[in-house]
Amino acid sequence: MGFNRPEWFLSDLGAIHAGAVPAGIYTTNPSELCRYIAHHAQAAVVVVENEEYLQRFLEIRADLPHLRAVVLMDGESDPAQGVLSWRELLDRGDSVPERDLETRLAAQRPDDVATLIYTSGTTGPPKAVQLSHHNIAWIAGRLAETYEVTAGEALLSYLPLSHVAEQVVSLHCPMAAGACTWFAESLDALRDNLLEVRPHFFFAVPRVWEKMQAGIQAAGAGAPPLRRRIAAWARDLGLRGGYADQQGDNRPLLYPLAERLVFRKVRARLGLDRARILATSAAPISRGTLDFFLSLGMPLLEVYGMSESTGPTTFSTHDRYRTGSAGWAIPGTELRTAEDGEILMRGPHVFCGYLDDPDATAEALDDDGWLHSGDIGHLDEEGFLWITDRKKELIITSGGKNLAPQRVEGKLREIPAVSQAVVVGDRRKYVAALLTLDPESLGETARAAGSPATNLEEAAACPEIHGHLESEVARVNRDLARYEAIKRFAVLPRELSVEGGELTPTLKLKRRVVDEKYAAEIESLYAE
Repeated sequence: MGFNRPEWFLSDLGAIHAGAVPAGIYTTNPSELCRYIAHHAQAAVVVVENEEYLQRFLEIRADLPHLRAVVLMDGESDPAQGVLSWRELLDRGDSVPERDLETRLAAQRPDDVATLIYTSGTTGPPKAVQLSHHNIAWIAGRLAETYEVTAGEALLSYLPLSHVAEQVVSLHCPMAAGACTWFAESLDALRDNLLEVRPHFFFAVPRVWEKMQAGIQAAGAGAPPLRRRIAAWARDLGLRGGYADQQGDNRPLLYPLAERLVFRKVRARLGLDRARILATSAAPISRGTLDFFLSLGMPLLEVYGMSESTGPTTFSTHDRYRTGSAGWAIPGTELRTAEDGEILMRGPHVFCGYLDDPDATAEALDDDGWLHSGDIGHLDEEGFLWITDRKKELIITSGGKNLAPQRVEGKLREIPAVSQAVVVGDRRKYVAALLTLDPESLGETARAAGSPATNLEEAAACPEIHGHLESEVARVNRDLARYEAIKRFAVLPRELSVEGGELTPTLKLKRRVVDEKYAAEIESLYAE
């Protein structure tokens, strides 16, 4: 349990080499969830980064009969409480004969469980996904091969390492390719760290790309008129050039000039001037954000997958991608959709089952080895996967209409003022939404609306802001079917967050929590 750092990697790999099975715990997890995971995994050793996380485990230690020791990455040993410093752990390792480790390594087989990935639990307690040595080695090799990751290239690790995507991208793939992983100092320092590292491969969840987009737009809004006109001209060329690339057509004639005058400078200011691959996954991303970066000559390559498929199931590459598509099946795997549209996958990347949960395993894995994703989508004639929604999150209105909330939410997030959107309306007579405002563009939003608001709380209650949003939502509604259209909305006084419990550590929406937490606001949207 800790932020991304070398000791996290060493703890994880050390456990695997010793024949143990490691499991990560999100740093945002409260003591109760730490207890659940450590008890469920029958953890013998817990490794924590600092005193704060140490206290969470000391509080629950009496409930963990299997726990023999706690290792503290930063801090001193405390024999009275069974706490070892990192230095003492290494010293104890020096006393173990090398042949003992070699014996343990020799006893391991490719299909043995190598690690546990605890799901982020959007719908209940987390399940422990068992991944084998073969699962991990196979997917790391495919990732390194497909994206041509080479020795000496740099990657930046900053997303939660408890999540399978970050482990695959920043630990296993670089290790397979001989690349170099850097560790961010903190999430707040990500912008500065990108400028220092200038990674060749950069992976981010949609919320990171959305915040980056908001920052670029806010900076552009304050630029002189001539510079704004040049940027608009360049972005028009960039968008047309990006779609031409996808169809195998020629880019606009002046695309290289736009690259030299605008695109190259934007990438350098972001610390992405060396980045060959810009990837996104883990949650839905709006078409507006994809088009925004495409217009700057920075196509975001979508990857789709889940913990149960050792991370990726589909890839997108520069020579084969479609904006809005999740990509194509990784070579050596199978991908299809069931009669109801559920996405199914099969191959060497599919997990070994959930730890101590045969019922959940049988529900996810059928007798023919197909993993049922719970996502709805379709495959086009070119083999590209298009995802519609989560199977269990489809909204059915009282009129019997089915709609995918994620698609509508993506369109609402394209409104410049809006940072997050939650569509509601299950078993209701019409569809409504909860919206949050983007703090980085709040000043521009207030000016556009003629509002005196200076913070999120004031803006949420401001009639001028509401009037501005009504016209923007009406514009979005023109692109929606009548039964999908947002009839009413409420503006929340703050953004949804991991700390607030509305998002998972990988920034996925916890709809059940939002429904419960904002029940009064939702009911007000349906009051006569």
